Amino acid sequence: MDLLLWRHAEAADGSPDETRPLTAKGLKQAQRIAAWLDEHAPTDIRILVSPALRTQQTILAWTKRFETCEDVSTRSDAPTLLAATGWPSAGGAVMVVGHQPSLGRAASLLLSGVDEELSFRKGALWWFKLRERDEQEQVVLRAVVSADML
Repeated sequence: MDLLLWRHAEAADGSPDETRPLTAKGLKQAQRIAAWLDEHAPTDIRILVSPALRTQQTILAWTKRFETCEDVSTRSDAPTLLAATGWPSAGGAVMVVGHQPSLGRAASLLLSGVDEELSFRKGALWWFKLRERDEQEQVVLRAVVSADML
């Protein structure tokens, strides 16, 4: 199974939190990652997106084919987020477009088995792969892509 975690791009300050739009910089960040995904993303990918405006705008820079999912919202925690993706047994590829701290905590669980704070830059994408080697499952970090580096 491939799991891609994409943190929403930079958003404007304001309230209510769920309606904060992307800034001009955030839109550019989303477009940069979208261009990278055009070249590298798995061809058949299920996409789960938080209902927050900033995550919806982030994914729309790449595709209109996604599911809005409350289990990856600002109120989500790492176990709930991972369960929504079907990790580790769903197979195929799943992307989550979501928020801190749940994305960072999910990445921590995948890398170390411990639910701890892990920083996730705005607009960044982390790609994990579950593989079997020597009859053991292994989580491999395939890529970390920062919009500011593209």
